Amino acid sequence: MVYTCKYKSLIGDILLAADEIGLTGLWLEGQKYFANTLPEDYVPQETKILTEAKKWLDVYFAGEEPNFTPPLHPNGSTFRKAVWQILLEIPYGQTITYGEIARRIAVMKNTSHMSAQAVGGAVGHNEISIIIPCHRVVGTNGSLTGYAGGIDKKISLLKLEHTDMSRLFVPKKGTAL
Repeated sequence: MVYTCKYKSLIGDILLAADEIGLTGLWLEGQKYFANTLPEDYVPQETKILTEAKKWLDVYFAGEEPNFTPPLHPNGSTFRKAVWQILLEIPYGQTITYGEIARRIAVMKNTSHMSAQAVGGAVGHNEISIIIPCHRVVGTNGSLTGYAGGIDKKISLLKLEHTDMSRLFVPKKGTAL
């Protein structure tokens, strides 16, 4: 069974979902792919896991780095889970590029190359945003791109973490990355 609750944050309403194992979803209201993995028979009821996720968000939106992670239960392919694990390893307030994640995946798979576009697809389909910090991934040239919640929210989250934004920029529409 999947349970849900809402959370009001500095960047808008958030829908949280969890099963008996861990958090299965954290979606910003109106984001791309909003609740697309939420089953139709979910129960709107706060559980221990959802309460823990809300506590994590309270600490995070207070501008502090949480010193715990609620139980997570992301659903995805082996490849996507490997990418999401790398996202969990990005330090608070830091960024990583899609290319660097691709290089790490290539090493893990003992192959010479991994597509940054494939990594981008996995990052974009992260169902547990913020806690699995896909907002910390940027283009190789420093472009702020590819956040399902919207670039404005990505910027807000990075600023909340006191990320050095001096080399980062929003690309102009219609320009290649």
